[in-house]
Amino acid sequence: MSALKDRHILAVAVGNTRTRLGLFVNGELQDVQVAPSAATADVLAAVRMAIKDHAGVAAVMSSVNEPATDRIESALDEELGEVYRIGRDVHIGMRHSLQDASTLGQDRLLCALGAYARAQQACVIVDAGTAITVDFVDGEGVFHGGVIAPGVRMMLASLHTGTSALPKLDWSDPDYGAGPYGKDTRDAMLKGVRAAAIGLVRHVVESFAEEYEAYPQIVATGGDAPMLFENDPVIEHIVPDLQLVGILEACKAALAEEESTFGED
Repeated sequence: MSALKDRHILAVAVGNTRTRLGLFVNGELQDVQVAPSAATADVLAAVRMAIKDHAGVAAVMSSVNEPATDRIESALDEELGEVYRIGRDVHIGMRHSLQDASTLGQDRLLCALGAYARAQQACVIVDAGTAITVDFVDGEGVFHGGVIAPGVRMMLASLHTGTSALPKLDWSDPDYGAGPYGKDTRDAMLKGVRAAAIGLVRHVVESFAEEYEAYPQIVATGGDAPMLFENDPVIEHIVPDLQLVGILEACKAALAEEESTFGED
């Protein structure tokens, strides 16, 4: 891990559908790129775009999609020669109260780590991507877990595959110019899944606040967050690259722990 001290960190978050990556230069995130996780060549092209004009780059990867991550890691290793993985090489040093953390997705914990590092107070993290997760971190930085639900694209797909008549739709922002009523099947489906997503978040946030006996800061991230929550009064901040911030924070904590251990010796 000490080798990361003098490197620019290329944070790479491999998701189920999309891979988001960005270069941290002196702690500042720049050159954020997105590519399909299944298209390794596209991810590699995005990496080259992100790191152009920069030397001394090391990649640190998180994953909720191991097959895609293995392929991308192999390509990055040939490109950069220095690749680390969250969980294997870099520990996420965040306390939790879970009964079983063995299946906890790295994306959820990294987003929580990034959110708390920035907020330094109790917060709810809404990650709107392939799935929608809503998680809670208390004022001491302890991760307490949350809920997992289908994302809007998954809901639309299930409506199509689970029925004989509903069409296959791509997700897009519904048209509310004619009011809240869906005026045709497509409009009704889009408004329905959007309402389901927003209603889920509001209900869960209220239950978290009631349990915590205080109203935490609410942060949204993920590819669908801007379309779902741009003007939503419940969401205080939208941070599209929260997981990348979490990767950087995990690296900083690991380096600090290593330096502290070395100092004790």
